[in-house]
Amino acid sequence: MKIKLTTRSVESVKPAAAPIEIHDAGQPGLVLRVQPSGLRSFIVVWGRGKRRTLGRYPTMTLDGARMAARAVLTEADTTGEPVKREKGTVADVCRDYVDALRSDGRDNTANDVNRRFERTIYSDRIGSLPLAKLSDKEIRSWRDRVERGDLAPLPVKKGRPPEPKPLSKAGVNRIRTTLVAALNHAVKRRRIRPERAIEWENVAPYEAATVRRELYLDREQRRALLANAGDDLRDLMECCVLTGCRPGDPAAVLRSDYDARHGAVTFKTKDHPRTIPLSPSAKALFDRLAEGKKSGDRLFTNAGKTWTPRDWSGMVKDAAAAAKLPADVVLYTLRHCWITDAITGGMDLLTVAKLAGTSLAMIEKHYGHLVHGTAREKLAAMEFL
Repeated sequence: MKIKLTTRSVESVKPAAAPIEIHDAGQPGLVLRVQPSGLRSFIVVWGRGKRRTLGRYPTMTLDGARMAARAVLTEADTTGEPVKREKGTVADVCRDYVDALRSDGRDNTANDVNRRFERTIYSDRIGSLPLAKLSDKEIRSWRDRVERGDLAPLPVKKGRPPEPKPLSKAGVNRIRTTLVAALNHAVKRRRIRPERAIEWENVAPYEAATVRRELYLDREQRRALLANAGDDLRDLMECCVLTGCRPGDPAAVLRSDYDARHGAVTFKTKDHPRTIPLSPSAKALFDRLAEGKKSGDRLFTNAGKTWTPRDWSGMVKDAAAAAKLPADVVLYTLRHCWITDAITGGMDLLTVAKLAGTSLAMIEKHYGHLVHGTAREKLAAMEFL
């Protein structure tokens, strides 16, 4: 039977010995089902044998049923199958995203993402929030807590204090981006309805949040920093000083990644391997560390073990304090120094970007002012008339 349903017709259908189904002429795919007991419910049908119960009448109104039916039919039309009921929590989809990264072989990224979730999601109340209740209000509230450092104590780990600290707006943006990636992945996996993306899209990242790195150590300061570090840490620091690599790059280098014959090394972090030539000083470092090592051995180790950020962070702070350097010196500071010296020394930005393993846009954004200063000095030394 097919009629244009109204509230009156929904209520006036008399139960029979067998269930009755009435198709709504006003909304294709919507069906009213009346049980012999008199129970009335709405169903949406989007293909042969493909149907879903939307809700019982009168808890679900006719207008509500039509809206729900349109949403299901739209999902079925765009993705081939409507999203199932949004089960689970925000923490569940975050863990699912980490697992997906590992399945793709992106272990380094997965570890980094999991650390962010561990700090801001898993132990926070948003982590236990059911997906069906996730809203822009909840996300804004979470973002504010992250910025204030108003989070639960962290699991105790070496080199990391248990009390979370307030984050800069740039730091909040990075964590927000990671959460959004996990939620978008859940949409692709059909764990969240596509139209729900408006909830996190409404919480835009902070504008102008990225602060230019200003801390620069001159050569004497760098030498003092290395002089106050233990042997293994000094090797790690020296690699960053001489190549401009990221802190995690040398920690992952195997003997097979170093080509002694051509004086080149391949860094494999950040999921895009890059091979760079080494200066004579850097080659001497790698030659020393490669001596006697097998193909699968790591060149940079912490007392024979794999380096981790939590291991070197405290050691760098101690070395900086012993060298009487600023308290905010971190291993990344040495990368910043290399990029600064390379640009002010006349190396073109494209080459700097390739050697540092970043984009030209990022180099221009954070170091473009150095190019202008160098160009100004060169222009002052020239005569055009």
